[in-house]
Amino acid sequence: MITFDGVTKRFSDGTVAVSELDLEVDEGEVVVLVGPSGCGKTTSLRIVNRMVEPTSGRLYVNGEDALSIAPHELRRGIGYVIQKAGLFPHRTVQENIATVPRLLKWEEQRTSDRVHELMELVGLPSYTAQRYPHQLSGGQQQRVGVARALAVDPPIMLMDEPFGAVDPIVRGHLQEEFLRLQAEVRKTIVFVTHDVDEAITMGDRIAVLNVGGVLEQFATPGELLAKPANDFVADFLGEERGLKRLSLRKVSEVTAERGPMVEDSASAAEAARVAEREDADYVIVVDGDRRLQGWASVADLGTASRLADLELQQPRLYVHAENSLRAALNAMVSSHVGVAIRLGPEGTYEGIVTHEILSKELLL
Repeated sequence: MITFDGVTKRFSDGTVAVSELDLEVDEGEVVVLVGPSGCGKTTSLRIVNRMVEPTSGRLYVNGEDALSIAPHELRRGIGYVIQKAGLFPHRTVQENIATVPRLLKWEEQRTSDRVHELMELVGLPSYTAQRYPHQLSGGQQQRVGVARALAVDPPIMLMDEPFGAVDPIVRGHLQEEFLRLQAEVRKTIVFVTHDVDEAITMGDRIAVLNVGGVLEQFATPGELLAKPANDFVADFLGEERGLKRLSLRKVSEVTAERGPMVEDSASAAEAARVAEREDADYVIVVDGDRRLQGWASVADLGTASRLADLELQQPRLYVHAENSLRAALNAMVSSHVGVAIRLGPEGTYEGIVTHEILSKELLL
């Protein structure tokens, strides 16, 4: 969908922002540009819609030579989202979203229908339609910015630090909402961020750029973390590459162990034998339908004849199939028993994820 073919941008003072960039973005793909300050992330992004003109090289958009297309024509097929949304402060939410349809002289009813459709799509309450940007939270403003960029259903979207101006909690929610939205609309997206964790979360592939717009590596998040191309990439990714790799894998991708599980109808002596067999100092207690009831230490078992007589302890955290292995590690660290308990629908016990399981994943 987008091809950089030897693209270079040299400014009048001699500064090279982008250096002979070769990069292809496939249809429906999210490609994240990441790197230190001065690496040409935003310049590369703005070359796509010709807000910045390249000094040399070729740029192709949807198979066409983008440099031969009038910039205003090119931009009609490209949505653009920037940090702090860049909304018109004197226009309401509805008017902001309707900006491009009205420039294209859509009929008023069609425009109105599209605005309400997009507000629902990005999770904006209908009552915000007549509010002004200063009356919205930072997260709501970013949602308006995304809706405005989607207004005429462009096949391509450019996103420049779109969530960089909001607090970490809101940022996490916006990232989740964006991924949900992308699963529905499947746009081709070039996304700029300085945050490695955000790049790993958002990107199908990641382009790591060095100062001067030099492309050091272009790979999937998993490939990038497992095999950095050089020391620069490894240093940029940071020392916690292993933890970042765990964030890419789901709990459902590993086989949970049965663990020292007993039913609540068992005697304390039976539970103690299960713990001994599993070489554990605790047992996990379930009911007849395998719903988790809690856990008890071996020491607790000596105070009662039946499990039903014990006051069971509850895990501080547990995980589900869709959670990441990094979440499983967090549950282990928070646990008194050093494992992550995996639960299924309706609280059914599905087993435990152990340190050994995670260690094997990191070695793959």
